[in-house]
Formats: sequence, structure tokens, C-alpha cells
Amino acid sequence: MSDQIIFFPSNLKYLRERKKLTQERLAQSLEITRAKLNALESGQTRSPQPEDYLRISDFFKISIDSLLKVNLPRLGELKLRELEAGNDIYMAGSNIRVLAITVDRNNKENVEYVPIKAKAGYRAGYNDPEYIATLPKFSFPNLPKGKTHRMFPISGDSMLPIPSGSAVIAQFVQDWKGIRENTPCIVILSGEQDFVFKLVTVLPDNMILLKSLNEQYKPYPVEVSEVNEIWEFQSYQSSELPEAGGYQHLLRLMNEMNTEIRDLKKGDSK
Repeated sequence: MSDQIIFFPSNLKYLRERKKLTQERLAQSLEITRAKLNALESGQTRSPQPEDYLRISDFFKISIDSLLKVNLPRLGELKLRELEAGNDIYMAGSNIRVLAITVDRNNKENVEYVPIKAKAGYRAGYNDPEYIATLPKFSFPNLPKGKTHRMFPISGDSMLPIPSGSAVIAQFVQDWKGIRENTPCIVILSGEQDFVFKLVTVLPDNMILLKSLNEQYKPYPVEVSEVNEIWEFQSYQSSELPEAGGYQHLLRLMNEMNTEIRDLKKGDSK
């Protein structure tokens, strides 16, 4: 059998309490007994009837798959409102990105590092809190507060003058539609594909263009359905100096990105 965690009982209780409903009141709305609702919330009913799932899904405006598979209390109020508005992978067909994170003793988000050897595992477990908890964790004082960051290794020469072997620190992008043209990002691709560091441009018709800094590599498009996550470049760490011929280009690129980041911070503070 699968080791998939079923969140339905805890999700049902959470959604009821979120709407400040008693068990009696919700049971009446669902046209079931209070005893049955209590059994569903406590997990005592091992095989709820299909009509129970349907009633609960319709009442809370959240798909059955999300009720079963997503730990709703971890999403936060904003994401729950998006689900209720129909922005649900199972209801609307869009790519919901449920972000798993870890925190330190002070409840501050860590910066998890995804080693080269963990690439394949990350593609499979990027939204699994238990898997994310196994990754190495770091703390960086100068990253924007209130944002989620992760660190990814890059390889190859497609993004020269940023050297192969660098560790890119990137910020999670929730809304892909807001990505500016040619924004440097780590893109987590699905299936057997690798995750890549590219300049990202969102195209019409559910396509994303991936472009290299190294002009020897041609840009190529991927379908949105092939993308699991996008992380926007913030900085990188490397033990190597950039190639001499590309230093000025890199410096100009870094200055442009730093200017954009400062402008965004000023906008967020208003």
C-alpha cells in the first residue's frame, strides 16, 4: 500500500472551526448526523461514503483530492482563499504549488540546500514536508524578510559568467504571471527532467521560455504543466572568480538585479 498521508479528518475539523461552526450546525448543513461528523473528524470512519466527500467538498468549495492530500492548515489563509475561489489544481486544472518549509527554534524559516545528489529526490518530494526536513539548512541574515528562500547548486556553462558549481540562493515565486521578462530563476521541472538555472519569460498559451546567459545555448520553451516550482535568483556563492571576459557583463547584470530588488522592496514597504 502507498504511504500517502490522508489529511481528511484533520482538514475537516480545521475547516469547520475556521468557519466557527459547531459539529451540530455543520452536520445539519451536510444532512448527516452529528455522530457521523464526529467520526469523520476523528478518523474513526475508515471508509467514508462517496456522497460524504461530495457534500463536504461542495460545502467548503475545496476539491476532494485537496481535502485528502493537502495539509490545509499549513497553507495559510491567503492560499485557502485562493482554493475557495476556484484556484485549485483539481477543480480548475491550474498548477497549485503547495510549498513545504522548515523553521528554526525561533519559528524563522530556514534556507534549505538541495545538493546535487538530491536533485532527483527533490523533484519527487518538493512538496513533502518530511522530505524537505531532511535537507541541509542554513540561515542568511541579509535576505528579504517574510519570503521563502532555498539554495540550489548549478552545473555546466550555460549561465556563464556565473561559474559551474555555484550555489544559487533564490526566492520562491508564488505567482508566475508576475515574473518579469528574462528574470534569472531556478526552474524545477517535472518527470525525469533536471532543474535548471535560466532567464525566465512567461509566454502566452501556458508556455515559459528558458534562456541562457551563455549565447551559445539557444532558448527553448516548456509548457507550464512541466514546471513544479520557480525560484527567483537573489544571489550566488562560489569559490571561483568569474571568467575575465564576462566579469563586466556579470557586474552589470548584478547591479541591474540589485536595483530591481531595491525598487521592489520600496514598493512593498509603501
